[in-house]
Amino acid sequence: MLWNPWHGCHRCSPGCKNCYVYHLDALRDRDASVVKRNKTGFSAPVKRDRRGNYKLPSGTVQGTCFTSDFFIEEADEWRGEAWDMIRERSDVTFLIPTKRISRFSECVPEDWGDGWDNVVIAVSCENQALADERIPLLLNVKIAHRLVFVAPILEYVDLTRYLESGLIEQVSVGGESYANARTCDFDWVTRIFLDCKKHNVRFEFHQTGANFVKDGRRYRIKHCDEHSQARKGEQFLRELYKDK
Repeated sequence: MLWNPWHGCHRCSPGCKNCYVYHLDALRDRDASVVKRNKTGFSAPVKRDRRGNYKLPSGTVQGTCFTSDFFIEEADEWRGEAWDMIRERSDVTFLIPTKRISRFSECVPEDWGDGWDNVVIAVSCENQALADERIPLLLNVKIAHRLVFVAPILEYVDLTRYLESGLIEQVSVGGESYANARTCDFDWVTRIFLDCKKHNVRFEFHQTGANFVKDGRRYRIKHCDEHSQARKGEQFLRELYKDK
């Protein structure tokens, strides 16, 4: 499930070149660079039904701000209300991805402490340079649960020295979608899988992307099949390396 309290973002790194938000907004004749508060969905986590029960079930993993960035500057005036809802719904896990981890410390509430147990912060890094820039910041701030998105993956990203810290709980890898998608090579995915396996870190291959290479052969994957094909690829790796 997704909760997008605001919508719109600014391209800030190579992975943003073919941003899916920009692609989809262009189809709707919208400007994805304009950051706007979501009027209808802003308070979704705390909405109640006629009986007074939360509509969002307890135990839900709530993807948060997937059509913007939770820490983008334009949202500074709204973020406090969002934190209030996240605090209230301590029974829900909020997964928050960001490319703006450099702003993290100035954007958390006063009672953040060592991090809230129902918040997972995921740094997105599509290449080695950005992994080396963003992941140290992720490791050096107070967060209860840390995750790394290597997405859209543009090259093999060596995470070894970060996985060795024991602070990263999961790595999720994915390719780029739609017509102009850049290559997602299964060899890169495999190497990251093996790095995670070596350091006992959970691994997920969440989507192949539209331009997928395996064993030197290029496949054009329909968007509706990107997730299912990735699951098959991940299962293949787990079976291949289960005794290694």
